[in-house]
Amino acid sequence: MRRAVCPGSYDPATNGHLDIIERASSLFDEVVVAVLINKSKKGLFSIEERMEMLREVTAKLPNVRVDSWHGLLVEYCRRNDIAAIAKGLRSVSDFDYELQMAQMNRELSGVETLLMSNNPTYSFLSSSLVKEVATYGGDVTQMVPEHVHERLTARLAERA
Repeated sequence: MRRAVCPGSYDPATNGHLDIIERASSLFDEVVVAVLINKSKKGLFSIEERMEMLREVTAKLPNVRVDSWHGLLVEYCRRNDIAAIAKGLRSVSDFDYELQMAQMNRELSGVETLLMSNNPTYSFLSSSLVKEVATYGGDVTQMVPEHVHERLTARLAERA
C-alpha cells in the first residue's frame, strides 16, 4: 500500500490545503492528514477542533484519514509505514525551505517528499493570512471550506 502524509498546523485548513490533500489522495492508496502538535504555540483552534474540521472537509475522500503528531515527522512516518510526504508549494521561498526539509528527511529516514505546486487560485493563501483578514472583518468565504468558515467566524466572534 502506498501511503503519504500531508503534514501541517491547519489552523485553520484552507482551500489550498484541501487542494493538495485531494490531489495527493488521487496519487496514493492512503493519505494521512497529520496535524502538528506544537505545545509552545497557542492556536486559534485546539488540535481536536482542527482534526474534527479536517475530518468533515475530507469526508468525501475515502482514502484520507486525519491524525496528529509531535516530534520529528520522519519518526511518525516510520511508525506508520508511510513512505512519502506530500506538501504544497506557493512560492519560490516555500521551495527553498521545503527542499532543505525534504533533503534532511530523506537523509534521516529515506522518506521521500513530493512537492506539489499549488493551484494558482490558492497561491497566496495561508492560515495566518486568512485568520488576520477574518479578524479585521474581511471576507474569506472563498478561501476556506464552508464548514471551516462557519467555525472561524464563530470563534472570532467569541474572542471579540
